[in-house]
Amino acid sequence: MGEMQSESDAQLLRAYVEHGTEAAFTELVHRYTNLVYSAALRQVGSPAAAGEVAQGVFLGLAHGAQSLLPRLTAEASLAGWLCRSARNLSLNHRRDEFRRLTRERQAMEQLISIPDDAPEWEHLRPVLDEAMAELDETDYDALVLRFFQQRDYRAVGSALGISDDTAQKRVTRALEKLRDLLSQRGIRATAAALSVVIAANAVQAAPAGLAATIATATLTGTAVTASTIIAATKTIAMTTFQKALVAATVTLLAGAGLYETHQAAQLRGQNRALQQQQMTLAGELQQLQREQAAATNRLAEPYTAMAGTRTTTNQTELLKLRGEIAVLQNAANDPAAVAVRDWVAKVNKLKQRLADTPDSKIPELQFLTEQDWLNAARGRLDSDADYRRALATLRGAAENKVANMLKKALSGFMKNADAQFPTDLSQLQPYFDSPMDEAVLQRWEITPASTIKNLGMGGNSIITQKAPVDDVFDTRYGIGPNGFGSTDFMQADNYKTMQPVYDAYRAAHNDQWQTSLSELQPYVTTPEQQTALGKLMLRESARDGN
Repeated sequence: MGEMQSESDAQLLRAYVEHGTEAAFTELVHRYTNLVYSAALRQVGSPAAAGEVAQGVFLGLAHGAQSLLPRLTAEASLAGWLCRSARNLSLNHRRDEFRRLTRERQAMEQLISIPDDAPEWEHLRPVLDEAMAELDETDYDALVLRFFQQRDYRAVGSALGISDDTAQKRVTRALEKLRDLLSQRGIRATAAALSVVIAANAVQAAPAGLAATIATATLTGTAVTASTIIAATKTIAMTTFQKALVAATVTLLAGAGLYETHQAAQLRGQNRALQQQQMTLAGELQQLQREQAAATNRLAEPYTAMAGTRTTTNQTELLKLRGEIAVLQNAANDPAAVAVRDWVAKVNKLKQRLADTPDSKIPELQFLTEQDWLNAARGRLDSDADYRRALATLRGAAENKVANMLKKALSGFMKNADAQFPTDLSQLQPYFDSPMDEAVLQRWEITPASTIKNLGMGGNSIITQKAPVDDVFDTRYGIGPNGFGSTDFMQADNYKTMQPVYDAYRAAHNDQWQTSLSELQPYVTTPEQQTALGKLMLRESARDGN
């Protein structure tokens, strides 16, 4: 198996087609099971269905290998072809599931929606492959190789038959195209953030033993023709379709026996409506079947462009790159990919820490984005102080968003109240773009401007948080008529407590300030000063870790 790993996808496929080497095909299955399974899982949402799709993809590869092989260059990768195949085989499942859910929602009058606080990946996952399908093949393959397989640019260039510089430009261009396509579907993110999310979530481990099951089932079932697979798929889809209609009819008939006569008449009307819907759906099914046939025909064409004549320059460059592949395969992973994985791992550790410490949570966290999580996890996460600092950064990001909302609402209120400051935060509710969660407003209060000295927000009153979660690390915001600013919760009280310590140190050192907080320790004379100094040193230690 070690020798197999050094061979390209095209070489393995050739060994299978020309010599019947089952070990070569098994290597391809093991090499790409996670990729194909993940592509299917993103689209069908069910692990069991994703496993079936993955098996269908490799079965299709086994049957189509002979016709596909002539279109492949010596170093070509099958990654893009396999992902497109997974998408096409997932279409029937997704479309059938959509129609089934639609009928159930109509029959039971229930709506299924994505919750507003769903994770970023949960919004991206259902539309990622749909958007990628609109890319041309070279851009599609470049993104799969770079972010789904986490190849470096030299490996991407080798697989595509181009230089590593050209590969980098192609990946960048393809990522921007994908970002534009996703923005049309309501997913807005920078290209950098998008690449991080895709790299961290796109490929997931397939269930244990799936690769072996697929290899065994594929190699023992190659007598099954592609037409048989498609026919079986259509049969399954029609069976599910018919079952859904029967279930809807049974539901209506059961209900009819429980209602009065006028209610039964309403149900008969609904039954007629369902019959009309059935006719409409039958037409839609025919259209989908035509689309599937077209997609199946396109499935055999992905590498036509790659089969074109190479220029002498590209051939020379390809020969040179082949000599470097062995070195690259033994080297460490791409440092950029490793950095991304480490960063995402720290985000996951931070999320787990928040889940384990419910007292660290505030309702404002509902406004966080994935970028906020990434920013909070930039520093080290080795000590308790590191986690406290990171969680405070999260809270600060969320509270900053709320402070902006409060400032906008305050401006609207004062404009309609002759520049008078509100006396209760509930008065601001009509001025938010959408109603503010009462749990959020309960954490804020209207207080005299002198509560936070030197903030300079104008007027006699400000809006600020009632109390910190962590008085060492949390940020305190103040919103006034002239804007909003921030400080920390322990600054004022700590300064009063520590002032005698600072004065004593400066008196002993010719009016010089200390270079380290630890230098103040000999001048601490009270327990209150010791506590204040301890908080300052704790915050300094976490800050040094960033």
